[in-house]
Amino acid sequence: MGGAFLKGLARTGSHHLTAIDLDPEALAGVEADASETTDDIDAAKDADIVVLAVKPDIAEAVLEDLDLSADQTLVTLAAGVSRAFVADRTDASVVRIMPNLAAETGNMAAAAADENLTDEVRGLLDDLGEFVEIDEGLMDITTAVNGSGPAFVFYLIDAMKQAGVDGGLEPDQAETLAAQTFKGAAETVLRDDRSVDELIDAVCSPNGTTIEGMEVLWDSDADEAVIDAVAAAEERSQELAEAFDDE
Repeated sequence: MGGAFLKGLARTGSHHLTAIDLDPEALAGVEADASETTDDIDAAKDADIVVLAVKPDIAEAVLEDLDLSADQTLVTLAAGVSRAFVADRTDASVVRIMPNLAAETGNMAAAAADENLTDEVRGLLDDLGEFVEIDEGLMDITTAVNGSGPAFVFYLIDAMKQAGVDGGLEPDQAETLAAQTFKGAAETVLRDDRSVDELIDAVCSPNGTTIEGMEVLWDSDADEAVIDAVAAAEERSQELAEAFDDE
């Protein structure tokens, strides 16, 4: 996630980006996009905004080595790790966000806890895509919806791709059509004032092809399966959060 975040910001050409990691392979993966790379964690002392993009189980160890001042902002991306947990271990002002991998292409969906959220951090998020400001108590469900959500969408794209292949399309043709259809539909939802139900109605002509397919979906449990997938991801996020609350 850290690499996607950095690469997305690099696309704008308006940020000085220092990548810090002990793993040489991780640094090599972002070298072309970063302004500089280093394995020296003390380099974070020179930044106005520091992004903590680590797996939850090593967050505490990294924070112990991260010496930041009160005039710096620490943005944490670690799933399940509360803002309070991080704030107790740093002098920096802490902002908690949950982005997703589409940050790399500028199509990120993110949730940002509203406490300590500054215009400077909002500017970074604007550079990466769309974001909503929420109470931190809703972070588990947003982790499931937009953090885990890309995998669920990939699954659905693959199902539409397979339907195209079964109908005679080449796999690359079917994948392009399925993926671009999701992309275009998502953009329509974001930019159109109509509700999702109204947009479905707009595509469904009486006695046409779309309404025939929609009847199958309406009669199925497809929506319930997606809701259950999101609920399972939310539950896991809650379990991760409880582990840090106990510390």
